[in-house]
Amino acid sequence: MATLFQIPPNHPQRFVLHNEVHARASSIRSLPVRASYLALALSGEEKLRERQHLVALCQRYGAAPPDNDADHFGAVFDAFQMSWEQHGEFSTYTFYAYDGEIEPFSEPALKKVPVDWLAKIGGQTMVAAHASVVSAADADYQDGMDLSPLSAYFAGNPIVGSKVTGGAASVFTDFRIHVDGFSRFLVVDQNLKTAQAGRLLHRLFDIEVYRVLALLAFPIARKLYPELKKADRQLYAITNSMTQPDADDAKLLDELTALAAEVENHISSHQFRFAAASAYYHLVGQRLEDLREARIQGIQTLGEFIKRRLEPAMNTCASTSHRFNLISERVSNASQLLRTKVDIIIERQNQGLLSSMALRAKMQLRMQQTVEGISMVAITYYAASLVGKIAEALHEAGWHVDPEIAEGVAIPFIFIVVGLATKRIHRIIENTTDL
Repeated sequence: MATLFQIPPNHPQRFVLHNEVHARASSIRSLPVRASYLALALSGEEKLRERQHLVALCQRYGAAPPDNDADHFGAVFDAFQMSWEQHGEFSTYTFYAYDGEIEPFSEPALKKVPVDWLAKIGGQTMVAAHASVVSAADADYQDGMDLSPLSAYFAGNPIVGSKVTGGAASVFTDFRIHVDGFSRFLVVDQNLKTAQAGRLLHRLFDIEVYRVLALLAFPIARKLYPELKKADRQLYAITNSMTQPDADDAKLLDELTALAAEVENHISSHQFRFAAASAYYHLVGQRLEDLREARIQGIQTLGEFIKRRLEPAMNTCASTSHRFNLISERVSNASQLLRTKVDIIIERQNQGLLSSMALRAKMQLRMQQTVEGISMVAITYYAASLVGKIAEALHEAGWHVDPEIAEGVAIPFIFIVVGLATKRIHRIIENTTDL
């Protein structure tokens, strides 16, 4: 009997996060099996309608519908099995059929799906693929045999393939879209278990959709290449002009600002797509590793084929994204240099202006001192004249005072008093300024 323990309350997302490892299980019921796969790009409104469309299919067959917040769902209907997954950029539908040993690709699993329901799924098809898991005896395949008969399943196209899952199966494809609009995967069962087959089909379909999603960035990279060269030339022209002594710094700064805005607009508009391409490319590599491929003599493995064609495109995308980021840094550095140059010029102008103001203030001070000296002389003169007038009045009144001597004797004393008064006024002004 299990013992119950008193532990703290569960986090609201505990069970959802714990059960995430069991989500999207690739379960099929038996072998052999045929599968049809659709990956659809959907808008926000189409995603809402998609869930209602799934509910309509479940109601049609009397099956339990998906939960309102579910992002994956699986059900078995009368003649087929279906699994649905909703991702950030796309949704996938996988349909399985199990009705006996039928020649590969002659009766795809999608034929079991109601035509009217299928036509109303909505969205845009990004990937459509058929897969068929058949026994080695039914495929008339043995290790080391001539592979040319297998190309008949692929309209005579050259095929690529490998042994997978530790030699339990062999996978063949031509990575082409056939006349029905679907690509094809032939899985030859040599010792597959049912669960292994389900995981193998899931990985093959993941490789197909993720390589296509990774390539969405490639046309953007090619489109941006002329813009990249143009921005590089503009930056070179601006930085070259910055070295000229008669350069118009204000105009160059405006050009740099416009170039920076244009580069940042390209980065912000396409950075998500380039980052997504890198993430999808990484997922393709992971799924190829999960296949555990072993070479079949005479043909390329899936990994070799995909790497040879996908890696150059991904390198182009990564290079374009990196070069735009590099140009953005160079524009930023050039802007800082130009602003530093402008700041130095402004600082020099300010220094010249301050020097001119200091010289003007010095001249004004000297003029003020000159005026003060003249004013002191004038005040002394008028004060001495006043003393002389007083002395004349006293002389007329009978006092023994010589007006000229009195006026002459008073001049030094009056000048000293006026000087002291002027000095006191300067001290009062200085104290007021300090406050």
